[in-house]
Amino acid sequence: MRQGQGTDRAGRRSGARIAALLALACLALSSCRSVSLDAGELGLTGISGSKPEHYPVHGIDVSKYQGDVDWSAARAGGVAFAYIKSTEGGDRVDDAFARNWKYAKAAGVPRGAYHFFYWCRPGIEQARWFIENVPRDPEALPPVLDVEWTPDSPTCTRRPPRDEMVREMSAFLNALERYYGVRPIIYAPIDIHRDRLVGTFPKHQFWLRGVKDHPSENYPGRDWRFWQWTATGTVPGVKGGVDRNAFSGTRADWDLWLKAHRPAS
Repeated sequence: MRQGQGTDRAGRRSGARIAALLALACLALSSCRSVSLDAGELGLTGISGSKPEHYPVHGIDVSKYQGDVDWSAARAGGVAFAYIKSTEGGDRVDDAFARNWKYAKAAGVPRGAYHFFYWCRPGIEQARWFIENVPRDPEALPPVLDVEWTPDSPTCTRRPPRDEMVREMSAFLNALERYYGVRPIIYAPIDIHRDRLVGTFPKHQFWLRGVKDHPSENYPGRDWRFWQWTATGTVPGVKGGVDRNAFSGTRADWDLWLKAHRPAS
């Protein structure tokens, strides 16, 4: 994923309105129970392969930097899922989000949205911004919280202590879980996981970056659901390089995982 350049302008909608939406969403969901998508609960078998080609299910993640994506061509070319950048901080929406969100679904590509976290703004404010801009689609993949250090940001290069990070991330994750009815996934590259996240969030699924090595090499003890194995992949329908990601299980596992958070037919 690409690092953001977050700003810290005031939020554009009232917290009261979002709180009301959260309450209504909770009532609409089955007793406010969240789908955790835990591998053990679902009976996923997983794969112990060490290379990307050992995993049969692959997808991409995109933002405005990929330009216009031909989603039908991407699907025909083997893209099994996509994560689409939606928001950043508390006041930025990716320019291509609405287009990608609409046309990926139209092409039959399972897709979810990811939020780029901004370390100079409370997590709950960022959750409200995400909720305001990402539709609650029961067929969408679980939302993702993308946490990275931002040394090149013009407005925020903070590296908060572990306790603060966990607190603000939890505020964001919990708000999304209440609203969307599914536990969000955490995306983390090696450095931020090593520096702050080892041993945290044991009930959340992780999406890990490892362009040189398998996640087991750099994230000891951390189970993962997705592995971002390259930032320069090529797929039909996308011009230039794109992040490619492997799902941690078999095709049957993928079908089970998808079915777990989709409405009954």
